[in-house]
Amino acid sequence: MIRRIIFVFVFTSALYPLASSISAQELNCTVQVVAPALQASADKQILQTLQQTIYEFMNQKKWTNDVFAQDERIECSIVITVTSRPSSEQFVASLQVQSRRPIFKTSYNSLLFNYIDQNCFFNYTPSQPFEYNDNTYTSNLTSILSFYAYYIIGLDYDSYSLEGGTFYFQKAQQVVTNAQVSPEKGWQSSQDTRNRYWLSENILNNTFKPLRECIYKYHRLGFDVMAEDLNSGRTAVMQSMDLAKQVFDNKPNAFNLQMFFLAKADELVNLFSQLEPTDKQKMVDLLNQIDPGNTTKYNKTSQSSPQ
Repeated sequence: MIRRIIFVFVFTSALYPLASSISAQELNCTVQVVAPALQASADKQILQTLQQTIYEFMNQKKWTNDVFAQDERIECSIVITVTSRPSSEQFVASLQVQSRRPIFKTSYNSLLFNYIDQNCFFNYTPSQPFEYNDNTYTSNLTSILSFYAYYIIGLDYDSYSLEGGTFYFQKAQQVVTNAQVSPEKGWQSSQDTRNRYWLSENILNNTFKPLRECIYKYHRLGFDVMAEDLNSGRTAVMQSMDLAKQVFDNKPNAFNLQMFFLAKADELVNLFSQLEPTDKQKMVDLLNQIDPGNTTKYNKTSQSSPQ
């Protein structure tokens, strides 16, 4: 059975601790902290400790009230690249976040999210506990990590059920709201047009509802169906691109639309390269219009022959 097609289980307060004890957490997150510019052994030691602490925070914290089996955990990864250490407790870094989703009856994982956050400044000491509260801002690092945990879960749920991730996108937006008191970059609408604020704002904005429907149709009605009915699944993916075009027509430079194609461009090339010439050219023309950043990839598709 595909995970989270049927959700939510309701537990009484007496039964919930038992359910938690026999279920896995939501995320299966690999974590890597690197610092090519830092050479001291002391730096390397603290980075190893930081890496382990982030790993435990992402994988051991319970982010939802839903029950996950071990093999249902959401595959994701975080790579933090420290570029400088202004003081013993201060770190300047970039953070790359990826999440993936399994495709029904295959061994293939489809990339859902792939983003490099350049605004990652935080304080950390090895003795510092990682604390996060949904109702208040505690630290920049735990807020950043919590934001992406909720966003990853929201995207995953959206791919299984139409707008199924709304609650978790709202959780991510609450992280942004709480962080408005932070002096650090990434949280404010005025600081940039491509940051955490706009990721959460776009995904919950009614203008972008067609993109959320696109995510659902692309995965649940498209790729999940292909193992049993290739033509039906492929047609659903093609139709999902019309939903993406609706967003493009209203917001041609939409950040979230760009994020979608950053994750999906290569996958679309592989899929549509197998189409018959007429359908292939139709999709190439559409993709060139709504995702001009990847026209070179799409045009190569039009030159290949279906196998």
